[in-house]
Amino acid sequence: FRDDELRAFFDGEPAVVVQVNRVGDEDVLEIAEAVHAYVDRARLEMPEEVSLTIWSDEAASLRSRIGALLANAGGGLFLVMVMLALLLRFRLALWVGAGIPISLLGAVMLFPAFDFAISTLAVMGFILVLGIVVDDAIVVGERIYAYEQQGVEQREAALRGTLDVSVPVIFGVLTTVAAFTPLVLVPGRMGQFFAILGGTVILCLGFSLIEAQLILPAHLAHRRRDKERRAGGWAQLQDRISGGFESFVERRYQPALERVLEWRYFALALGLGVVVLTGALFASGRVSFQFFPGVEGDRIFASLTLPQGTPLEHTEAAVRQLEAAALETRDRIDAEAGGASVLRHMLSSIGKQVGRSGPSGRSQAGGGTHLAQVALELKPWSERDVTTREVRELWRELTGPVPDAVELSFEAYTMHAGNAIGIQLSSDDSDALLAAAAELRQALAGYNGVFEIADSFRAGKQEVKLRLLPEAEPLGVSQSDLARQVRTAFYGTEVQRIQRGQDDVRVMLRYPEAERRSLDSLENMRIRTPDGTELPFAAVAQAELGRGFATIRRTDGRRVVTVTADVDRGVVTPEEVMASLRAGPLREILAAHPSVAFALEGEQRERGKAMAGLARGFGAALLVIYALLAVPLRSYTQPLLIMAAIPFGTVGAILGHFIMGWDLVFFSLLGIVALSGVVVNDSLVLVTFINRERDTGVPLAQAVRDAGMKRFRAIFLTSLTTFMGLVPLMFNASEATWFAVPIAISLAFGVVMATPITLFLVPCGYLILDDLTQLASRGTASAAAPETAS
Repeated sequence: FRDDELRAFFDGEPAVVVQVNRVGDEDVLEIAEAVHAYVDRARLEMPEEVSLTIWSDEAASLRSRIGALLANAGGGLFLVMVMLALLLRFRLALWVGAGIPISLLGAVMLFPAFDFAISTLAVMGFILVLGIVVDDAIVVGERIYAYEQQGVEQREAALRGTLDVSVPVIFGVLTTVAAFTPLVLVPGRMGQFFAILGGTVILCLGFSLIEAQLILPAHLAHRRRDKERRAGGWAQLQDRISGGFESFVERRYQPALERVLEWRYFALALGLGVVVLTGALFASGRVSFQFFPGVEGDRIFASLTLPQGTPLEHTEAAVRQLEAAALETRDRIDAEAGGASVLRHMLSSIGKQVGRSGPSGRSQAGGGTHLAQVALELKPWSERDVTTREVRELWRELTGPVPDAVELSFEAYTMHAGNAIGIQLSSDDSDALLAAAAELRQALAGYNGVFEIADSFRAGKQEVKLRLLPEAEPLGVSQSDLARQVRTAFYGTEVQRIQRGQDDVRVMLRYPEAERRSLDSLENMRIRTPDGTELPFAAVAQAELGRGFATIRRTDGRRVVTVTADVDRGVVTPEEVMASLRAGPLREILAAHPSVAFALEGEQRERGKAMAGLARGFGAALLVIYALLAVPLRSYTQPLLIMAAIPFGTVGAILGHFIMGWDLVFFSLLGIVALSGVVVNDSLVLVTFINRERDTGVPLAQAVRDAGMKRFRAIFLTSLTTFMGLVPLMFNASEATWFAVPIAISLAFGVVMATPITLFLVPCGYLILDDLTQLASRGTASAAAPETAS
C-alpha cells in the first residue's frame, strides 16, 4: 500500500522476492525444511504461468560447509589412527585413539551450557583439535607401554606410567588452553566469529585431559594381552616398523644428538640464522600479509546507485545493460568450458537492493528509483572450472561504464571484513571535506589493482526551494504557512486510515496526480491567507531548483565522508596501499586541509581492532604459559628454554605458507597464537624427564642424552599425529574450508618445525643454560676470593 516503484525480475520474468528469516535461537535447518515443504506443496496450487524457486538457502550452504569439514575430519581421523596403529601396539593404539571421540563428544555435551551450536566454526575446531587431543594420551600410553616392555605387570605399569608424566601432561594441556584463549577474547567482528572455535578447542582439551589421566590408564590396566599376541600379520608389520624406529633412534638420532650437543653453540647460531632468514623471507615480500581476503561464494552482486531522482526508465536501461553483459559473460565462459551453463539464475531488482552490495555492503538504506541490483547465481564451486572472481572481472569488463552512475560495485564474496580500503574523513568545513575526499579518490585511482573507488557523499534529489516574498508578510502569510500548504497539495495530508487484514491503508487528501507532476502545477496553485483570501503563488513566493543532501553523517559533531575502494589482491594488498597512502598522498591532503582529520573504516578498522586485541591476548597468553611452566619446573629460567620453541614454531608456520603458496592472513596469526601452547608440550615433557634423571644422581650429559632417546617416540608421534590430523584440510581447500586452511597450515608446519627444535636445540639449550650457570658461579667465587684473602 505504498506509492513506491519497486520491480524485480527473475531469469527475465517479473518476480516477487519473499525473505524468510530466523529469530533468536531458532534452528535454521528446521526453518529451511519447513520452507522447502511449503514450496513443494504451493507449486501444485499455483497457476501454470507462476513458478516458485528457492533463490538462496542458508541451510544448504551450512550443510555444504559442515559436510566438507566433516569429510576432512574423517580423513584426518583415519590418518591419525593409522599412525597410532603403526607405531604403537594395535590395542594400545585403539585405546589411545578412543580419546578422540570421548573428547569431541564431551565438548558437545557442554555446548548447551555455553550457548554453542553445531556450526561451521565448531566443526573447524574439532578438526584442529583432532591431532592435539591425543597428544597427552600418546605420552601416557607410550610411557605405560615402556614399562610393560620392561616386564612390569599391566596394572602397575598403568599406575607408574601415568604418574611419571602426569605433571607435564596436565600443565601441557593447560598451556595449550592458555594459547587458545586469545581466540575467544579477540575484539570486534573477528572475535564474534572465532569465539566458538576457540571455545570448542578448549572444551575438547579439558575432556582429553580427563581421558588421558583417568579413563585411558583404566583401559590399559585391564585390557587383554592374549588378543594382541594373536594379531598375526599386523603384529609382524608393527614389529618391523617398531624395530626400524628403534634402530633409527640408536643409529641415527643418538649419534646426531651427541654431535649437536658437542657443537651446541654452533647449533644455536644455526637455529638463530634460520629465524633471521625466515624473517627476511617475510620482509622481502615473498610471503605477504593481508588481513582478511574475501572468501568467494557462488553468487555475484552488481549493485548500482544513480543520482537520486533518476527516472525509473533510466534505471531500467542501466539494469538491461548489466543483464546483457551478464548473459554475454555466460556465453563466453560456456563456450570455453562446454557442458552445462555456469549460470543458474539471475535476479534483478529496481528500487531496492535486496542482496549484499559492494565489498563493504555499501547498499543504500531504504529505496528509490535510483537504486538497482543484478545478482547472478553460479553453479557450485566444485562443479565449475572458473572462479567466481574471474566471472566477476569478465562481467565488469563487458558491462563497461554505466551513464550517470554514482557507484557501481561487483561483489563476489560470501564472507569479508568490510571495505578493503576504507578511510573516514571528518571536518567542520563542508567544502574542505568534499575537496579532501575528491583528492583522496584521485590518489587511489593512481594505484594499480585499486578499483570501485567511491565515497559516501550523495547529492540529494533535485528539489524546489521556496522563498517568501516581502509583499506576503503584511498579508499574514509566513514561511511555515507556505511550506505546509505546498506540502499538503503535492504530498497530501492523512484524513483516514482503513484496516485491511494486518495492514493499514492511509487515505491521503491531495491534488490529483495529473496536477502534481510538474512545476507548472506549483505556479498555478493558490496560497490561502489567514483571512481566507486566495492569492496566486507568484504573488507571495518564489521557487527555484536546487539539490540538497541525500544524507548528512556526523561523528562527534563533525561531518564525515567515507572514501572506499576494493583491490585486486593478486596485484596489491590493502596493507600495501594503506602504507603508501600514509607515507605520501594522505599526508599531503591533510596538510592542504588542516581542518580535516581521518580514521580507518571497513577492513582496516577491523584489522586494527583485531590485531591490537590479538597482540594483547597473545602477550597475556605468553605470561600465563610462562607461569604454568614455572610451577612444575620450579625454575625461572627453564620456562624460557622451553618457550624458545615458540619462535621456531612461528618460523615453521611462515615456511609452511611459503611452501603451500598461501599468503599470511589473520587466520594464520590465530594459528600461530594457538601453536604457542602446542609446541611447548613436548619440550616440557623432555625437560621434566631431564630434571627427574638429575634428581636421581644421573650426570647432566647422560640425563640429556637419555631424555632424548627415551622421549623420542612420544615427541615424534605427537607431532606426527597433529600434522596428519590436519593434512586433509590443508590439501583440500574449498569455499567451505578456505578460512580454516591458514590456521591448519600454521599449526601443522609449526609443529613439524618445532619437533627438531625439541629433539636437538632444547637439549643444547639445557647444556648452555648449565654452562652459563657455572660461569656465573665461577665469577661469583672469583669475586669473593680476594675479599676472603684480605
